[in-house]
Formats: sequence, structure tokens, C-alpha cells
Amino acid sequence: MKTKNYLFLFSILLMVNACKKAAVTKPGFTSTIYQTLGTYDSLGKPNYLVLPDTISPSLLSFVNNTLPEFKNLTISHPELFSSTAIADITITQPSDVYVTFVLVSAGYANSLAFYTYPTNQSPTSAKDISLITYIFPSCGNKTPLHSGDKVKIGRFDIGTSIGFVLMLNAWDTTAHILNNDVVHFCTNDALNPEVDPKLKKHAVLINYAPENRVIIGFEDLDRTLSYCDNDFNDVVMYCTVTP
Repeated sequence: MKTKNYLFLFSILLMVNACKKAAVTKPGFTSTIYQTLGTYDSLGKPNYLVLPDTISPSLLSFVNNTLPEFKNLTISHPELFSSTAIADITITQPSDVYVTFVLVSAGYANSLAFYTYPTNQSPTSAKDISLITYIFPSCGNKTPLHSGDKVKIGRFDIGTSIGFVLMLNAWDTTAHILNNDVVHFCTNDALNPEVDPKLKKHAVLINYAPENRVIIGFEDLDRTLSYCDNDFNDVVMYCTVTP
């Protein structure tokens, strides 16, 4: 009888994990709610991928040459840190927005998510973020994603801005679930944990003119740490905005 009960409970757990994750409140992060765009498998691969992009060898070569492993980007490309521009997207007409995975060079099982806000009300602290939605549950170490994998994150109206969040080690590779209670590194520098404004940037914008792409590269370590390599290649992606 006990064996049957255990099997029944186990089957219920499997069904729950297969369904779209319910929104939950993250302790200690004010009243932010978390959700996913849809279901995903046990490796964290979304079941809502759309037709993938073809990532050209030239673009990959450009990214690898610009963001080489363990090379401090603040030294190799200081111009990327001289601008106050952030990697948030501003919607100027009703548009579909897609996010394309390019590559990963992380040791942590990171996740990628997004939030939205009125363009004229940029958030200044975590308490201003009411909802965070996971895009790629597993896009760090041992990710099941391939270059070009693509997700539609939604259709957005004029006056909406979109920010992105690298969720440090949020994918539990053993339990195959997401952990919201992790460090958040945002495309909006103001939301990042470092105190020194020179160290708050965790996402750089890199223009690849031959294909009219703006690449976003993330650094997944607190930049005050002595072992942070500042290579900004831990998750690399780009967005496509289609009216």
C-alpha cells in the first residue's frame, strides 16, 4: 500500500514539474513574482522555442574574438564601459520581441529572465520590479541550448521597456527546478548589487554591423570579487524586435 502511495505521489510531482510553473514570491526580494513563459523539459530546455536563427560563423567568430574566455573586457575594450547606455529595449511601436541564444561560457547553471516597466519610469531598485519571467531556464553550464535557439517573449505596446536578468545558478541540475532566491544581475546597472558605480555593469552592448545585430554579453560574478574575470561572455544573446 505504501509503495502505491509513493508511486502516486511521485507521479503527481512529475505532472506538476511538467506544467507551467506557478508564479511565486521570492523571499527577501520585496513582492516580486516569478513565472515562466511555458513548460520545459528536465534539462531546462523550453518547449516554447520557435524556429531558430542561423548563427553565422562570422558572427560567432566576432563574439569569440571580442569576448574571449578569461580576458578582462574592461582592459581589452574599455569603450564598452564608457557609455551610460544600458541593454534594456524600448518599444516605440507595437512589436513582437524575440530573444536568441548565441553561446555560453559559464561555470554556473544560470538562467535568463526579463521584466517590463513603463519607459518613463525606469526602476531604481529591486522593489520596483513586480514580475520577472524566465526566458531560458537553463542557459549556463550544461545548457541544453544550441546557438540560434530562439524564444518569443511577447508582443509589447508603445511606451514599454524590457530589461533582462541573469539569474546566477538559478537552475537546479539535480532537482530540475528553478530557484528564484539567487543573485540577480540586470541589464539596468542601477539594479545590480555592487556599490561602486564603476563595477555595477553586468551586461555590455556590442554592435555587429555586418548583420545589424546588437549583441548582449553578461558577466555572472559579483565584480567586487577578486576572482571575477570580467570577460562578459557567461551568457551571450541578442534580441529581435519586429513591428
